[in-house]
Formats: sequence, structure tokens, C-alpha cells
Amino acid sequence: MEIMSDIKKIVSGMEKRYVVNTALSPVTMIGEVLMEIYIPFIMARIIDVGIANNDLGYVVKTGLFMILCAVLSLLCGALGARFAAVASQGFSHNLRRKLFAKVQTFSFANIDKFSTASLVTRLTTDVTNTQNVYQMIIRICIRAPFMLIAGSVMAFRINRELAYLFLVAIPILAAAILFISAKAHPRFEAMLKKYDRLNSTIQENLIGIRVVKAYVRGEYEEEKFKESADGVRAAQVNAEKIIIFLMPVMQLVMYISMIAVMWFGGKQVVAGSMKAGELISFFTYVTQVLSSLMMLGMIFVSVVMSRASVERICEVLDETPDIANPSDAPLMSVRDGSVEFSGVSFSYNRSEENCVLQNVSFNIKSGQVVGIIGGTGSSKTTLVSLIPRLYDTLSGTVKVGGENVKKYDLKTLRDSVAMVLQKNVLFSGTIMDNLRWGNENATEEEILRACRAADADSFVSSFPEGYQTELGQGGVNVSGGQKQRLCIARALLKNPKILILDDSTSAVDTATEGRIRSALKEICPETTKIIIAQRISSVKDADVIFVLDEGKLNGYGTHDELLADNEIYREVFESQQQGSGDADLSE
Repeated sequence: MEIMSDIKKIVSGMEKRYVVNTALSPVTMIGEVLMEIYIPFIMARIIDVGIANNDLGYVVKTGLFMILCAVLSLLCGALGARFAAVASQGFSHNLRRKLFAKVQTFSFANIDKFSTASLVTRLTTDVTNTQNVYQMIIRICIRAPFMLIAGSVMAFRINRELAYLFLVAIPILAAAILFISAKAHPRFEAMLKKYDRLNSTIQENLIGIRVVKAYVRGEYEEEKFKESADGVRAAQVNAEKIIIFLMPVMQLVMYISMIAVMWFGGKQVVAGSMKAGELISFFTYVTQVLSSLMMLGMIFVSVVMSRASVERICEVLDETPDIANPSDAPLMSVRDGSVEFSGVSFSYNRSEENCVLQNVSFNIKSGQVVGIIGGTGSSKTTLVSLIPRLYDTLSGTVKVGGENVKKYDLKTLRDSVAMVLQKNVLFSGTIMDNLRWGNENATEEEILRACRAADADSFVSSFPEGYQTELGQGGVNVSGGQKQRLCIARALLKNPKILILDDSTSAVDTATEGRIRSALKEICPETTKIIIAQRISSVKDADVIFVLDEGKLNGYGTHDELLADNEIYREVFESQQQGSGDADLSE
């Protein structure tokens, strides 16, 4: 089956101790089956030999042996269950680790392809579904077929004619299982897509909970969540209502087979062609065989339910990152902070018809302060994202330090470029932990120096715990301006060749912004500084300012040159001077 090859793919790399548990589980299951198969045979001997001959000693001795077999069967079953549980937990741990590691290799384009909510579902719900079917495969998928074969052999040994009765049930059950499996699979795929939507709704609401409360949109969000939850419920019902037909069909076939065995077997006992003990043991074997068939049926159901999850997991594992390290290029460092764009075009869907950047060319000298201004949707953030290769160009080349960015090792390139993004992100942990993202080996003196340059030391020192203050998830217990300053300090600790500030001082006042700009000149004079801003005052003193308009370079020059020659820049400047806007020029 295709799903088996997929599971084999995702189980690769599992730790040795979990592989051992995976191997031991079916072995102990076989031991359990052997004991269960032998017990009815012993029971028949007790009836047909011990009781029939009134031999109490034989009954006691054989009965004790039967109890021993039952204890061994119980022990093997318990060990098998434990081995399977440990193996499946190791399997899910290994799988989540592989998935998470794979996601870390993705470019922004790869992540955009799946969506964050879908990746969350695959790392949680889909892995849990796959873990359950893995446990069933290494446990019941060995036990049930072995019981089916061994029980059938013993039944044929006792009475061949009666054995044919329940063999008729096998093709009937197989046909029912295959039919239901084919119908159910697409329904479970649809259900998991509904899960993606539900996770997206939850994620969006929790991230924006402050906005929800500020605009009193709680009832609207509840209704939206209800709609998503109802969609999941409806999809679950639609998928599982076809599955529930399997159990009644299996039970009906099983009961008909057992009644037939009792009827014809009883006649044979009355006629003297079959002993009573043989009929009892035969009936037990029939029950074991048919129960094994039901187990196999339930395994198929579980496989159908998890098949969609396995396929979604394999989609992530099989995804090829569209940005990778060059395999044959020599390892080299970034020489300086110079940046060159030559005929650069970019499209998110890799289509020339939908380019958000078109034929952009410019040069930035190392150590320059560069400003970027443009209207909403002019692709300012996209432009600077090409410098550390967060995206790759559709055409044209981007050079850093005189070399094409595609020739650098990704870690080397990105360690040389520090970005402070529009959406400032802090992580759970202390302020010190977050700052060390910039340089995990930074000394306290280096951290204080970076924080003073970012104008963050004053407010951090005011906290009772100082730099050991715990930040909530996403830095919820600091203000937007404080968050921006901490992110700037974190970037400075990288000691980068290029520092990109993407509207990263929008939440601080102009006086604080001025202090930060002055400090940046002193602390990293040789670093190339690229500033995306919505306030002209933020880039007024830059060595060169680029004006973007609808993905094209509309003009460049100093503040005075652009005021004289560039209509877009002049309009923005005049609107801000007249107090009509801090015009919204954010990406």
C-alpha cells in the first residue's frame, strides 16, 4: 500500500531504542497469539479426555497447564502493549522533530504555500492520527493476521466441513472494507482542510485579541469560530457516517457464521461424528478468526482515517526548499556592506505577469545610510527581503559585498545582515534571552552598549528584574515602542555588515528616533544602514533616498535633490509639513 511506503519514509531516522520497541511489540504479540491458540485445544482435551473418562487427575494437571498458558498470554499481551505505546510515542516525537526541522529550512515562499495554520495542524492533529495508526500497525497488524491464520489452521484440523462455513465470511468482509475505504478517504481529506480553517480562526483571534476587545468584536469572532467549528463537525459527521456502517456489517456476518457453526456442529455432535469438546474448541477458534477479521477491518478504518494525515505530512517532508545553499561554491565571508541590484524583478508566484518588483537597479556603497520611501504596496519590504535571500529574485541579480547572494552560505549571509521587521517579534523568556538572539555569546557590556544605542536601557533598567524580566509570549507585557527598541538592540548585537530597519521606529516619538539615529552613527559607522520609513524626517539625513512606486524605482537622490526633481517625494513631504498626515506609507 502507498500509505505503508509513506509511513516507512517518515519513520526513518527514529532513535534506536524506539526501533527496538517497534520490533519487540510484534514478537510479544505472536507469543500472545500462540498461547491463545493453544488454550482451546487444551480445553477440548479436558472435556473429551479428562471429563469423558472421569479422570480428575488429568483434569487438574491439564487445567493448571491451561492457566499457565493464560498467564503467559496475558504477560505477552501486556508487554506487547507497552512496547507498542513506547514505540508510537517515539515515532511521533521523531516525526514532529523531522517536520519542525524541515519547516526551518523553508523559505518564506514555501511557508506561504502551506500557510501557518495548516502547518500547525500537520504538526499536531495529523501527527497524532499517524501515531495512532502506527501503533495499530506494529501491534494489531501482526496479531490479527497471525491469529486469523493460526485459528483457521486449528479449525481445519478439527473439522474441515465446518471450517468452510466461516471462510465464506472473508470475501464478504473484504469487499465491504474496500468499498467503505474508497468512499471515506476523500471525506477525511475535506475534514482536515476544515481543521486548517479552524486553527487559522483560533490563531488569528488569539494574536489579535486586543484589537477584538478594543473594537468590541467578541460576538462577531464567536460567530466566526462557531461557523468554523460547525464546519469541522459537519465534515467529521460526513466522513464518519460511512465508516460506522462497517461495524454492523462485520457483526452481522460474524453472528451468521457462529449460528451456522452451532447448528451444523450440534448436529454432528448428536450424530456422533464430532465430540463435544471439539465443538467447543472449534467454536472458540471461529470466534478468534472472526474477531481477527473485525480487528483487521478496524485497522483499515484507522488507515483510511489517517491516510489523509500521512499524505499531508509527506507533502511537508517532500517539499523542496526553493532557497538552498550552493553545493559547489567555496565558503566565503561577506567582505563589506555594499549592495547592488541589477535588473531585479520578483513575483511571489514566480510568474512574470505578476511581478511586484520590476527591473530594479541601484548601488549602495558600504557604510552608507539609505532611506526607502514609497506608497502602500510599493514592495519596500519585499525589496529588502531579497538582500538576506529570504526570497529569491525572478530575474536579475542581487549582490552583497560584491558577490551574488546565491554564492554565499545562507548562514554566513544572514549573519551579516540584521533585519528589524515591521512586525516586531519577541519570544517567551527574559529580556536578556531575547537580546542574545543577536549574539548568544554577547557579554553584558556589549548588551548594555546595544541597548543604550537603541534607547532601551533606560526603560529596561526601570523594571524590578531589569534584564531578567520575563516577557510574555510575543512580548505582550512591553509597549510597541519598547518592543521596537529591544528588537533594534537585538539586531545591533549581530554586529552586521548591513542593518535593515523596516519602519522599526514608527512606535517611538521623534525625539527618541533622533537619539537612536545618532547612536547608530556612533556605534556602527561602517555598517550599511537601510531605513524604510513613513516619516520623511526619518530618512531626511540619509546619504541617498530611494523612492519606490508600484514596484518600480521612481527616483533616488538626497533629500534636497528629490524635493527638487521627484513629484512623489515632494507630495509626501508637503503633506507631512502641512500636518495632514503622518501619511501612511507603510508596506
